[in-house]
Amino acid sequence: MTQIRVLVVDDDALVRAGLTMMLDGADGVAVVGEAADGDAVPAALDAHPTDVVLMDVRMPRVNGIAATRRVRARAHPPEVIVLTTFDTDENVLRALRAGASGFLLKDSPPAEIAEAVRKVAAGEPILSPRITRRLMDRAATDAGAYDRARAALTALSGREHEVALAVGEGRTNAEIAERLFVSVATVKAHITRILTKLELGNRTQIALLMHDAGLR
Repeated sequence: MTQIRVLVVDDDALVRAGLTMMLDGADGVAVVGEAADGDAVPAALDAHPTDVVLMDVRMPRVNGIAATRRVRARAHPPEVIVLTTFDTDENVLRALRAGASGFLLKDSPPAEIAEAVRKVAAGEPILSPRITRRLMDRAATDAGAYDRARAALTALSGREHEVALAVGEGRTNAEIAERLFVSVATVKAHITRILTKLELGNRTQIALLMHDAGLR
């Protein structure tokens, strides 16, 4: 089995060591590098081909939000999971909008962190019910975001809209395929077209757009 290559980014050396030890013991996952701040991430990625970045939010020089935006702007970028101490941190929402595929609490069980890495590497976002609820509440109170999202969705075909709605519900490609009576390959093709039409970086941003539009 091909190993999922992980870069750990955190300004706390003990956190980095703990995550590295935890993930190196997980099946199919290998930590290939570490960085102590967001400004060190580009060099680390150049030195170590990476599939998933575990990114701390709060760092002294370049925070995780800015670093995530830079990572996702690279050619063939790795996926990013943001790390936070509290899931009420509003920076989590900003990081998701910057292109992160999900978030994890730093005190999550080892098996949960490893499984999150596997899911994100496979293209599945990691969003908890609580973060989803906050997104819905935010969309309901932000008229500007609602109008922008509704306008953007007019670019989609009827079937693409159905796929986007299912992504907003947190459904996997297999679940969407079963619902729409199509192949998983067809679902992936629809998602690729949605990302291109809406100029989005990943399926998490599709879900955010659907929440902004009040559709989930």
